[in-house]
Amino acid sequence: MRITVLIENTTSRPELVAEHGLSLLVEARGLRLLFDMGASAAFAENARRLGVDLSQVDAAVLSHGHYDHGGGIARFLELNSHAPVWVSRHAFERHYNAAGKDIGLPQTLARDPRVRCTPSAVYELAPGVVLYAAAPGKFPIPDSGMTTLVDNQHVPDDFRHEQYLLVEENGFRYLFSGCSHGGILNIVARFQPDVLVGGFHLMKADPVADAPMLEQVARGLVEQKTRYYTGHCTGAGASGFLKQRLRERLVLLSTGMVMNA
Repeated sequence: MRITVLIENTTSRPELVAEHGLSLLVEARGLRLLFDMGASAAFAENARRLGVDLSQVDAAVLSHGHYDHGGGIARFLELNSHAPVWVSRHAFERHYNAAGKDIGLPQTLARDPRVRCTPSAVYELAPGVVLYAAAPGKFPIPDSGMTTLVDNQHVPDDFRHEQYLLVEENGFRYLFSGCSHGGILNIVARFQPDVLVGGFHLMKADPVADAPMLEQVARGLVEQKTRYYTGHCTGAGASGFLKQRLRERLVLLSTGMVMNA
């Protein structure tokens, strides 16, 4: 298992671009899988500088229908002539942030024949490589203020457009989750992976004011056997809080990082 961070909110390498977005190249089971495509074409330029040939990617997966994960889809389709892009059938519904800004995907992409809706709640892309649709969990999800349109009315987003990539290799379970809008504790409890890579969507959490909530998250994460690689929407405050409790079990992502997990 080899994971290359093509774009993330931070970078420690001046030749690579950082942006509010996420894109990972996952090399496992003889496949090259692209998980999310950032907010723009910047992930592709980073890939070029890292020596990653996106034309050789076998399949791409979009974690959910927000621009900071799917903004680079069009660029990927230009650079790669064959790989499908797997999206939730709800990905192209309209999505808005708490301020009412449209944060969804360009509707034109929905008509591209290579952008394909995942056909079932559990879908095997290849042996040991499975996509899972979002499902309710027992832990409450904090109100993010995000909405979607139903009958032309704004209603709270239930994040049914989220999906997760599970790769099993050499006896280990690797889970990829773009933002974990369904609640990081719900996701970890559901899959119980050995390794989880993705954002926790805690970027608005204040380490002081929200300490009880963050402590609950930390306890839930510690209870699992999982090793966590996180960044993007987790937020600096929450990341620092969780790092103190999880220590070496939590690794912070940055653009250009390569993990041989």
